[in-house]
Amino acid sequence: MTNKEGIGALLLRVVLGIIFIGHGTDKFQGGIANTAGWFDSIGLPGFLAYIVAGLEVVGGIALILGLATRIVGGLFVLLLLGAIIKVQFAAGFIGGYAYDLALLVISAYLLLNGSKLYSLDKYFIKS
Repeated sequence: MTNKEGIGALLLRVVLGIIFIGHGTDKFQGGIANTAGWFDSIGLPGFLAYIVAGLEVVGGIALILGLATRIVGGLFVLLLLGAIIKVQFAAGFIGGYAYDLALLVISAYLLLNGSKLYSLDKYFIKS
């Protein structure tokens, strides 16, 4: 990986982490019980709200630290596929799933390629 690719992956990793921390903390601050109720209203078990919000916060922190980047990227791919299919797709592209699709592609990049520049992963995973 060239230095430019390493910097690009670092930027994607850190920004995605910040975005997901924001989304997860918003679910907790807005009342996680409210989010669980909304999950119930769209046909998903309410307890999934706790899992999703926790994954967003913990996964976001892990991405910023560069810890388990590929695993977190894969989990975010699954989360975003669910969000697009269950919620956003019906709203159309613009104003619907465009944003989640961009986050999904960034997550898929991190799943496939990782990001070792300024990461804890480089201490645990040999290239």
